[in-house]
Amino acid sequence: MESPACCWDTWVEEALARLQSLNLLRSLRPINVSASAARVQRTDDFEVFDEMQPWDRRSVEVDIAVPTIQKWLLDIPSSGGEAVCEDGTPGYDEKVESNQYFRKLILFSGNDYLGLSTHPTIGKAASKAAQDHGMGPRGSALICGYTNYHRQLECSLAELKKKEDCLLCPTGFAANMALMVAVGDVSLLLSTDSQPLEVEKVAIFSDALNHASIIDGIRLAGKQKGVKIFVYRHCDMSHLDELLSNCSMKKKVVVTDSLFSMDGDFAPMHELARLRKKHGYLLVIDDAHGTFVCGKNGGGVAEAFNCDGDVDICVGTLSKAAGCQGGFIACSKRWKQLILSRGRSFIFSTAAPVPLAAAAYAAVVVARKEGWRRREIWKRVKEFQILTGIPIASPIISLIVGTEKKALEASRHLLESGFHVTAIRPPTVPPNSCRLRVTLCSVHTLEDLKKLTETLSRCISFRDISVHCSNGNPRL
Repeated sequence: MESPACCWDTWVEEALARLQSLNLLRSLRPINVSASAARVQRTDDFEVFDEMQPWDRRSVEVDIAVPTIQKWLLDIPSSGGEAVCEDGTPGYDEKVESNQYFRKLILFSGNDYLGLSTHPTIGKAASKAAQDHGMGPRGSALICGYTNYHRQLECSLAELKKKEDCLLCPTGFAANMALMVAVGDVSLLLSTDSQPLEVEKVAIFSDALNHASIIDGIRLAGKQKGVKIFVYRHCDMSHLDELLSNCSMKKKVVVTDSLFSMDGDFAPMHELARLRKKHGYLLVIDDAHGTFVCGKNGGGVAEAFNCDGDVDICVGTLSKAAGCQGGFIACSKRWKQLILSRGRSFIFSTAAPVPLAAAAYAAVVVARKEGWRRREIWKRVKEFQILTGIPIASPIISLIVGTEKKALEASRHLLESGFHVTAIRPPTVPPNSCRLRVTLCSVHTLEDLKKLTETLSRCISFRDISVHCSNGNPRL
């Protein structure tokens, strides 16, 4: 069988030619906002550290207003007004200044896996860019919002993901939406009629527990009438194989989260790679929770499982382990051209501000150079395993307790003990699968984990807890 990359390269090339003939092919034209056109930020100028610093703890220690905690304990809705003074300003009165108004909690529910959100090098990069160039941006990326800062960030992410190119998007959600719509457009652009024949359509196969952004992107693509959607049981490769075998359409796409955000388990990457060779599909992964966390260089889940070459397109985010904001699509130059020409959530969104692009680039550099952060987070995973006996395989720990009442009671108990862990309830998860979603960070300490697990043991039984286990630990 011809390789899936070759088939899809041909189809995308034909789709681009069709767009060109319709005068619908779009281009990025970077505006240079740096005094030096050769280089925006020098990596040698970025200060990095070889161990945890005092400021790192700010990423896992948070202050919450006492009225907010009181409403939380009583499960009373809040609009967030307790965080400011009565006149609506962020100024603090005497009560606040004496620290009576706030309570410090240890955060075990965020996605800042490496603790980079408080890294001074990243903050300085944003500050310098803001001072030099202002906030901006001037407009959408296709008009005048795309700069040499954005291009530098794209190049660094393409290198990290071992892909030919990369496209920045406002968010990870927007990235998935843009990609799925562009995928669906291939069948319409290559159709011999306004209504594609069944054999001309794109078949998208999606894991049942994929992120909402993937699901919404597929739904939007499905409205184009050029897409047929198949949902396979979570990580069930036999079911996926069966669906693929019974599908007569040539243009097949399999899309999956690499590390699932609510269950903490990994997609079966080796099996997906094997089926890709068998069925010739385009493999797309959303590596939002794996980027910078997994793999020796932080390249993500594909790097950890040594199958980078089997992943055709990798969607990611800069708002989790990078500690910044934004999304990206690492792909070939052909795919980038197609997505930026047809991905509506990219085309019609304002570009990221220059300081944000500068900060995110600094985060890429810091995350790669400070390898101790990846080593530490995987130490925390092992320590949690030892302390609880629960066979977790990632920094995302999904402790399923069942009913909404049990989940809320456990969350309140943790809150009273000084831990920020929220109860995850429907519609985020199915009924009777309510859970505590505990996330580990590289700047948590063993003492943090000991206190957390001791508190957990008083409200749940580790032996009775239901945990979704991974089908394989990644290698660092």
